Amino acid sequence: MLRRDRSRHVYVIGQTGAGKSGLLELFALSDTFYNQGYCIIDPHGDFAIDNLRFVPENRIDDVVYFNPADTQYPVAFNPLELSDPSRKPNVCSEVIGVLKRMFGDSWGPRLEHILRYTLLALLDRPETTLLDISRLLTDKDFRKETLDYCTDVTVLQFWKQEFGQWNDKQVNESIAPVLNKVGAFTANPIIRNIIGQPRSSFNVRKIMDEGKILVVNLSKGLIGEDNAGILGAFLVTKIQLAAMSRSDIPDISQRRPFYLYVDEFQNFATDSFAVILSEARKYGLNLTVANQYIAQMTESVRDAVFGNVGTTISFRVSADDAPLLSKQFEPTFEAQDLLQMNNRHFVISMIINGEKAPAFSATTLNIPKTPQDNFDSIVRSSREKYSRNRAEVEAEIRQTIEQSEKYKKNLSDSGRQPVDEKKGTNWGSNYGNGYINRNYAAGPKPSFITPAEPIKTSALNATTSVNSPKNSAKSVIINSPEALKKAKISPNFASNEQRSNDLKNLKQLINASEKSNAPEKSIKAAAGNEKGKETTKKTEVKTPATPNSLQKFPKNFPKKDEKRSRQHKNKRNRSNLNASTRPQDPLESASSSHPVNFASDLHDGRPGVSTSQTVAPGAHQESLRQNLREHKASDTDSGFLSIHH
Repeated sequence: MLRRDRSRHVYVIGQTGAGKSGLLELFALSDTFYNQGYCIIDPHGDFAIDNLRFVPENRIDDVVYFNPADTQYPVAFNPLELSDPSRKPNVCSEVIGVLKRMFGDSWGPRLEHILRYTLLALLDRPETTLLDISRLLTDKDFRKETLDYCTDVTVLQFWKQEFGQWNDKQVNESIAPVLNKVGAFTANPIIRNIIGQPRSSFNVRKIMDEGKILVVNLSKGLIGEDNAGILGAFLVTKIQLAAMSRSDIPDISQRRPFYLYVDEFQNFATDSFAVILSEARKYGLNLTVANQYIAQMTESVRDAVFGNVGTTISFRVSADDAPLLSKQFEPTFEAQDLLQMNNRHFVISMIINGEKAPAFSATTLNIPKTPQDNFDSIVRSSREKYSRNRAEVEAEIRQTIEQSEKYKKNLSDSGRQPVDEKKGTNWGSNYGNGYINRNYAAGPKPSFITPAEPIKTSALNATTSVNSPKNSAKSVIINSPEALKKAKISPNFASNEQRSNDLKNLKQLINASEKSNAPEKSIKAAAGNEKGKETTKKTEVKTPATPNSLQKFPKNFPKKDEKRSRQHKNKRNRSNLNASTRPQDPLESASSSHPVNFASDLHDGRPGVSTSQTVAPGAHQESLRQNLREHKASDTDSGFLSIHH
């Protein structure tokens, strides 16, 4: 067969043992001895190994032997490696095509939508790999770092506007299918050590242009059928993209022919395989593909094969395939002829000098004996040039994964906080004797705010305790930003007048909460003072549980029965109080007849330690300022602001 006729591609079909692999070996031997560049993708391993045994000594340095089963010396192959940024959409589409073919039964538009924007974001990041897909979806810090590299406005809009508006349930439901599909092959250490290396150890475009030999041994029995399928599909995609990149060579005659042999090609054929058959010829890529029966191909691939292949070769086939294939060999052969052929006998309809010739029958030649077996030499040479030690590769992958933790630590050391996409930057602040968290929009940090752990709940929580005769043993809770805003608590108590206004606002909020019966927007009040006595009674309430809660839950919190008994006792005590008693503002007058007691739930590393200070009338304002200065630094773990009088 003339080489220019092989540019129209060759399709070989036949039952097991009929002679397909022997014919492919003869084609490849011709390329070997005529110094042609070619690639073999073999899902069984026999074709690949037999071909290497015939490689002459003068071509040993031309061979790249890719054997995933050689786990001690993994070859680096990164499907996301990008040499030309303009090819980013093509790489993204091809990778999605491979994954879609592998998981077609459970594929959906939402999964593809998220995966597409994930890949587009990663392709802007230097030295990214398929292992980063899971990290981008689950690690907010890594996602923020990756988006810093991204310049595509559409991609940024998706992550910050669409994805950023989803709640935790929507996010988990959306990314779970992606993590499931990607994790199916990245969890395998054999595959992970190959695709987890950021830089491929061989350049497909260079192999094609320089006429080298790439032999890929994807033995299903050694690495598994799924792993063989996905690696083979990625390699076919990589070869296709490398061939199309030859468009930078204006003169078609200067594009050196490169031959691709794919046995059982239906295992690696994606939806874009039709593009290879229809356009690869102009880029110098010549395909020779083989399989056992027509039903193995999808409808789109089948139509592409019979519509674009110039040479069709049929060994003995089944009764289902014979009627369809006989149309390719009419009028010389009928369906019955294709059913009764012996091994190594075939019929062929081929292109000769660019013209279609009548079909004829033939027999494959015997494969000669190996003059010199250079297989071991080829394996050693390929290991030295294109492989690395397994321990070194795994250490590098481990270091890459740990970079996310290092990035998070750098954020903490610099005083910055990880960003919550749904809320903006979270900051905490010291407010008086209590510790109250507020959620500020992303932007510069206010000068009076100190960094705090990020809060992941939808509403910020704070609990304030106010003791007064009227509010004795009454408990209400404030746990929303609206209620905090309504309280108008000042950040630093800059003046006496401001402090007085602050406490007045608290008093008004207490009265409003009693009338509204809105426990989610009220303030916790508890007091046990009786007239003429200076006694203080504090009640602690557990805030809504959050991963980063700043409040401490007391070890001796009353049990359910004890709590019910206490509530009954408090209800009886309240009935004896004068309903007309009005709580006195501790800052209304310096001549108040009641001494003022300011107590704060301070935490200095010992649970349950609190500080209480009694201030004499006329000196309570100065005492308050002194109290705030003394405990400002240590008052970081308390979730309560307590005022007793």
